[in-house]
Amino acid sequence: MSETLLSSRNLAFELYEVLDAEALTQRERFADHNRETFDAAIATARGIAEELFAPHNRKNDEHEPQYVDGAAELIPEVAPALKAFHEAGFLNATRDFEHGGMQLPNLLSQACFAHFQSANCATSSYSMLTMGVANLIEAFGSDEQKQRFLQPIIDGRFFGTMALTEPHAGSSLSDIRTKAEPHADGSYRLKGNKIFISGGDQPISENIVHMVLAKLPDAPPGVKGISLFIVPKYHVNDDGSLGARNDVTLAGLFHKMGWRGTTSTALNFGDNGECVGYLVGKPHAGLSYMFQMMNEARIGVGMGAIMLGYAGYLYSLDYARNRPQGRHADGKDPSSPQISIVEHADVRRMLLTQKAYVEGAFDLGLYAARLFDDTQTLGTEEERRKALELLDLLTPIVKSWPSEFCLKANELAIQILGGHGYTREYPVEQYYRDNRLNPIHEGTHGIQSLDLLGRKVSMNGGAALKQLMGLIQGTCQRATQHESLNALRQPLEQLVNRLGSVTLALLGDLMAGKVNQGLANSALYLKVFGHAVIGWRWLEQAIRAEEGLASGNPADADFYKGKLQAARYFLTWEVPSCHHELAILEARDDTCLGMQDGWF
Repeated sequence: MSETLLSSRNLAFELYEVLDAEALTQRERFADHNRETFDAAIATARGIAEELFAPHNRKNDEHEPQYVDGAAELIPEVAPALKAFHEAGFLNATRDFEHGGMQLPNLLSQACFAHFQSANCATSSYSMLTMGVANLIEAFGSDEQKQRFLQPIIDGRFFGTMALTEPHAGSSLSDIRTKAEPHADGSYRLKGNKIFISGGDQPISENIVHMVLAKLPDAPPGVKGISLFIVPKYHVNDDGSLGARNDVTLAGLFHKMGWRGTTSTALNFGDNGECVGYLVGKPHAGLSYMFQMMNEARIGVGMGAIMLGYAGYLYSLDYARNRPQGRHADGKDPSSPQISIVEHADVRRMLLTQKAYVEGAFDLGLYAARLFDDTQTLGTEEERRKALELLDLLTPIVKSWPSEFCLKANELAIQILGGHGYTREYPVEQYYRDNRLNPIHEGTHGIQSLDLLGRKVSMNGGAALKQLMGLIQGTCQRATQHESLNALRQPLEQLVNRLGSVTLALLGDLMAGKVNQGLANSALYLKVFGHAVIGWRWLEQAIRAEEGLASGNPADADFYKGKLQAARYFLTWEVPSCHHELAILEARDDTCLGMQDGWF
């Protein structure tokens, strides 16, 4: 039977051959686990995803949420799927045993969650947001807030959302207008409007905990004047029971091109002047708190993009193996049997491109998950700090590179299916539409590129960038032990060396005050940086594949050869193409910056 969510062999390769998940069990926090418990969790996730998430993925798309009498209505299959997800422990997979969790490494939690994202991105979104809210309250909430709001989330009774965007202020959060007035009892009264709030209303959970950005009356201008508030849909009494409805109104639903099964809402706070909210942490520090959830969400968006690309790749691969059409280019006999289209070189090109994109990105996403484990469980504070620096640097890449290139993989999946791919009778067109949101939400591609070049590469004197370059150099050095990898290693070394020089020059512009010029082509910089990182991850996979061929089971030979061919494709086709973008960056080309509004 063909696998439809992700390749179990590739997942095992990533966890146990590339990322050494078993080594995490030597750390105190994960000492009760071993490969058997890891594999059991993955098997459970795969089973629930296949049985309860995947079957209603198409129905989610065809019967999107409806606005009825001021509330959102969903198809009935969503609730039991999410209930099973929670009862199996995946909502609290990384939480302590004593707090109802599985105490899994984040690496394993992400590996499990990837199955749900591949099976049904819309339904899994409710859980992803809720997990982020739980982590946010756990990190910054008061003891009372944890008891009143966090515990019911852990128990599966409450879901959560993040409410940032406003009609007049999308990515520009410094311009939000939602206000919060202090009240005599220590709470606040909020008034404002938020849009595109995923999961902002639904009938599944008893309550919804909105994490809302707003400004206090004495707030300084800009992002330093933003505070964070917990705003529940229903008030919560001291004994944990639900009280009356809070003054939060569902103003309407947005009708999206894809990802239709997740409610995308417009919410009004305080239409009647009685929207009660609770300040999280210190006044005016809300954006710094929210960045924890935003960064989690960015990595989650990247993984979601990867898994949609992965699902499309697997479907088009199975289709290509089973669809007979045409003959080889040198086949002249029209009476000879047709061949499966996977035998055509150009179809193989499209499949190989997809494999290179999705499996390269999948490796990076899981590498980031393991880095998060390092930030929490490495032995010294210095080691944990360095892991966090590297994770911060890579976060814009984890979010944006898959959102662009795994979307391209979905486009190629449609092409392989031909006319069928463009019809709703086959799932690849939905994968494309669902994935098209990912370059937009949680910070657009352009926003991520500004963050990468304008902040991340230079933070702490470029410490994270130096660390990354050292890791890439170490991989290249290890690759020299395999003569067959020289042709793969050299293009990566050439790209990374030139990228380093371009980075120093652009940072020089920024330090000299040439900010607009230095950042004008940041999107090109993000693309090249991302290709360098994915190229590094492919070289790592290639090394492991060579080792596997040398010492592994002969039955795995085709798997390892496929890895080497995908690495060869990416490092000899994709990586060298980045020199065009680097030339534009080196020249400080101002074609886009110099364009005038009136010339359009």
